[in-house]
Amino acid sequence: MELRHLRYFIAVAEQLHFGQAAEMLGIAPPTLTVQIQQIERTLDAQLFSRTKRSVALTQAGEAFLIEARAAVEQFERALNIGRRAGRGELGRVNLGFVGSAAFSGVLQHQVRAFRGARPHVLIDAREFPMGELPALIEDGRVDIAFVRMPVELPGSLRTHVLFHDRFCAVLPAEHPLAQAKSPLKSRAFAGETFVVPEQREGTLEVGRRGRFSPVIGSAPGGLIAVLTEVSLGVGVGIVPNVLTQAVALPNVVFKEIAGEPILSGVAAVFRRFERAPAVKSLIDQITRTPAMAG
Repeated sequence: MELRHLRYFIAVAEQLHFGQAAEMLGIAPPTLTVQIQQIERTLDAQLFSRTKRSVALTQAGEAFLIEARAAVEQFERALNIGRRAGRGELGRVNLGFVGSAAFSGVLQHQVRAFRGARPHVLIDAREFPMGELPALIEDGRVDIAFVRMPVELPGSLRTHVLFHDRFCAVLPAEHPLAQAKSPLKSRAFAGETFVVPEQREGTLEVGRRGRFSPVIGSAPGGLIAVLTEVSLGVGVGIVPNVLTQAVALPNVVFKEIAGEPILSGVAAVFRRFERAPAVKSLIDQITRTPAMAG
């Protein structure tokens, strides 16, 4: 028995007239009669009581009608879900992010816009150490990651920058350099102990410009942890400028770095050849988004 047999039976059961049901279905009445007889033979039950003037459902027909309608409705639901999933309207997207993405607002903006367009897609967002994210994306455990650039990536992944900003210095409030009225020159940090975040490029660039090798006293990774250790006097830090507007922590002072800005940014990282419709939909949204400036 096929789905069309159920549709034929439902049409006759609702019309209680073979001619009218056949017309509605777009087939000849004799053909419809043959189809109903096939159903009855398959079920070994009489579904309709027929006279020259009327057609009525038997008890077996009434019972079968309930299940036939349920089966057709379930099929329609499955068909609809499959089509919506194919359009990227259903499914699941696993996001990974570093703190910079949340502080910049990039993560929130992308998720909010995507949920507005596709409210039935489940989004799972988790913070990860930045160094782990490329492998997690390649392995399929994370679909899209929001990271602090620059970051070294394999050829199977690509990026789209969503936010541009620069690095600045963060110091304990009691540090002598915290009292400076003008931006700090890179060589002023020679001899300092550094608390470094996951993205070390800012710290290393300050060392290159100041012609010294940074002394790393601690590497807690996350930005809040970096600021906390700086506030406790462990050392100084070179962090994204976005923190000056996003975080207020006691006993820390942010200072601009003199000279050409040390640029960085937040980017989305994703598989170059993505196949999952829901993930592709979010990637399309991301790649259509111009980068903001911090």
